[in-house]
Amino acid sequence: MSDRSLTRTTCPYCGVGCGVLASSDGGVAGDRDHPANRGRLCSKGAALGETLVDADRLTHPEIDGRRAGWDEALDLIARQFSRTIAEHGPDSVAFYVSGQFLTEDYYVANKLMKGFIGSGNIDTNSRLCMASSVAGHVRAFGEDLVPACYDDLEAAELVVLTGSNLAWCHPVLYQRLAAAKETHGTRIVVIDPRRTATCEIADLHLAVRPGTDVVLFAGLLAHLEAKGACDRSWMAGQTRGFDEALDAARKIARSIAEVASITDVPLDDVARFFAWFTTTERTVTCYSQGVNQSSAGTDKVNAILNCHLATGRLGRPGMGPLSLTGQPNAMGGREVGGLANQLAAHMAFNDADIDRVRRFWNAPRMASKPGLKAVDLFDAMLDGRIKALWVLATNPADSMPRAGRVRDALRACPFVAVSDCWPTDTSRLAHVVLPAMGWGEKDGTVTNSERCISRQRRFRDAPGEARADWWMMAEVARRMGWAQDFAYTTSAEIFREHAALSAFENDGRRLFDIGALADLGDEAYDQLQPVQWPLRRGESSGAARLFDGPSGRSLSFVATPYRPVAVPASNEWPLVLNTGRIRDQWHTMTRTGVVARLMTHRREPALEIHPLDAQRFGIAETDLVRIESPHGTTVTPMRLSTDQRRGEIFVPMHWSDAHSSAGPVDRIVGAAADPVSGQPELKATPVRIEPVTPLWRALLLRADAALPDGDHYWSRVPVEGGHAFDLAGLDVLPEGDASRAWVQRLLGASPQAELVVYADPARATFRYAAIVGDRLEACLFVAREASALPDRTVLIAALNAPVTPEARLLLLSGCATSDMTDTGPVVCSCFGVGRDAVCGAIGRGASTVTAIGQALRAGTNCGSCIPELKSLLRELRAAKEPANA
Repeated sequence: MSDRSLTRTTCPYCGVGCGVLASSDGGVAGDRDHPANRGRLCSKGAALGETLVDADRLTHPEIDGRRAGWDEALDLIARQFSRTIAEHGPDSVAFYVSGQFLTEDYYVANKLMKGFIGSGNIDTNSRLCMASSVAGHVRAFGEDLVPACYDDLEAAELVVLTGSNLAWCHPVLYQRLAAAKETHGTRIVVIDPRRTATCEIADLHLAVRPGTDVVLFAGLLAHLEAKGACDRSWMAGQTRGFDEALDAARKIARSIAEVASITDVPLDDVARFFAWFTTTERTVTCYSQGVNQSSAGTDKVNAILNCHLATGRLGRPGMGPLSLTGQPNAMGGREVGGLANQLAAHMAFNDADIDRVRRFWNAPRMASKPGLKAVDLFDAMLDGRIKALWVLATNPADSMPRAGRVRDALRACPFVAVSDCWPTDTSRLAHVVLPAMGWGEKDGTVTNSERCISRQRRFRDAPGEARADWWMMAEVARRMGWAQDFAYTTSAEIFREHAALSAFENDGRRLFDIGALADLGDEAYDQLQPVQWPLRRGESSGAARLFDGPSGRSLSFVATPYRPVAVPASNEWPLVLNTGRIRDQWHTMTRTGVVARLMTHRREPALEIHPLDAQRFGIAETDLVRIESPHGTTVTPMRLSTDQRRGEIFVPMHWSDAHSSAGPVDRIVGAAADPVSGQPELKATPVRIEPVTPLWRALLLRADAALPDGDHYWSRVPVEGGHAFDLAGLDVLPEGDASRAWVQRLLGASPQAELVVYADPARATFRYAAIVGDRLEACLFVAREASALPDRTVLIAALNAPVTPEARLLLLSGCATSDMTDTGPVVCSCFGVGRDAVCGAIGRGASTVTAIGQALRAGTNCGSCIPELKSLLRELRAAKEPANA
């Protein structure tokens, strides 16, 4: 890529907010000048160019499944919302929006709903991600503030990662932390029920019982006070509520032994963690979804903040609490009031702030109370209180807990509009579907986890008639009678208004203040460099850290009671289900799921279970597993893992109906919500499991992504030239004419295709290839056991490739060519390096990650596979050690 062709933009994935250099032809590289990543990218970011595929995009508005024009679709949305409001009041309508929004999109949505429609009913999928951190920050700091910054990870002597699989969920920060450890020996503690990839650089892993984080940090607070480590002189001038918080902590656990017993962590490990925290001033505590996604998430956050407040460890280099956001603009959404219980610019639903925002917007119907939070919002749709909904840039039919109930609510709602880039399980339930611009096509700002505002810039044309989300909402607002107030023509205009509101009647009351950017001209906005807030009028640079001196506000300790995870009787629901992300996928896979190499590391939504639990429930490695909760049932494959605690299982959250018959795991996840934040519990659903023994297994390769329904499990991954399906039969194979019809349906072959067949009924082995001319169009291999199937890696190259007469026999034997070999499950997605290849290199003497990279290139590009390379090195070293060593 030449410098002239590059556009500086920001990655659309996690909250790290990495800078990206992008070209219109899809080339992508890390931006070395961006402070968040300094040129690094993870596996997902490095593959961004491969997601710029327009083939499956939404390209024109649709009404009830038929193509429509923009005017017709927007007129209908405005008419339906206006009619519903007139008949049932403003609280009968709602928006459900997304951390995928740019700040400008978020601002227009919030202004329209809260200032002009007059309801608080706008919530966001950040409710599932960051609401507990927001609530904890507000309780402690009086505002949603993140005091620390990324540079503190490199300046710290101790970094505590709690509820954060940094290696997979925020890989670039993991790489920065790993480099700091290598350079100056930073100690790292990981607090997580599972042993994750992040533990590869940990000095200590505390595998706590789910839901006991409050106990651990309450015990730490009591220990800090007992050891004289609390900074009472600092507290006296800055804080309030310490005695009440300490009293609550002591009621939970007065000793290390009590903490160890409740958290189910070895006493010596708890003692070591407490000692390190007590004696290490330069300590950073990072917390993410493992803390937030809990029915006690806000108390968990405040229990962490209490320990930093008690020691005065914030506002200085190398110390402080650092909330790591899950989405690229979860922070920007919070700045503009994207959550139902917020107002814009960090203002709240109190009389003074309501009046202040009303006057700034000249709002005719200012909302006077918080709206419905996500779980309650969809419940209100189901019981008829919400009669019109607009979903923008998110897929709640898959991502919300009790996803089946959410789908029922969408079906029950009299009017649903959806704006998105791709068809989703949510858009299929909408009356109106609008095509939205995606990454690389839209223009605006995002704010990352360290309060750094960066530009997302357009560098390619949007397909078809796709438009910016803010434009759609402004057009609807105009049609509802507020043309003058939503007369925006550029994202720069919206940003200036947002910045001006942050400074309006502020005078230091709110630390969120970007008034210095309120007068940016269009060119200056276009050239805006990454900058942290606050950035007040007259200031030229933002603040890396907050509370580095007297803040003029009183910071609050919060008494945090311990509320154990509510699990029904163990005989009925003997296991606890945890959900979360995996390395190479993002949310419900609408973007990452189209990239073949991102599907090679984990190709299906396998349940992870401890081997002894699998034995307890009679589950063999070749079985599928039926998982049942009080909310639904699903069937998935299984992976044995000693990284799981006994009594707990894990299933990734990404898969949807488009990628697996297992569907979204969130359809079996409960919706118990934190009483303060409204964030639902996604980490501790009571479940039971049972084995499902397939009667047959199959591998199918075909050009088309569609698969006929049937009594079988299936999962799909994109491959070069088409799609590969794993199938597992839950019923006997059809026979005779029914068998031929079944094979034809699965192959989806053209009428002119020649069907080449090999059948061995005695061994229940069947192989079919559909060939058109000299090209393989589809193939199907069926056997009793998965071990009897050929490996897909030796077949994919044959799909849509020339097939010579000699190659037909090789094909039916499971070989595309005679010299192709399988290298095992993929470890390095960038270069397609498999586990067997890595193990072979280690066996030949590669004893470090660097040596593996020199031999195979693995780990030399994005670095996301480095934790797994380290794990393999550790495992193979341990295998070579004598048993009594």
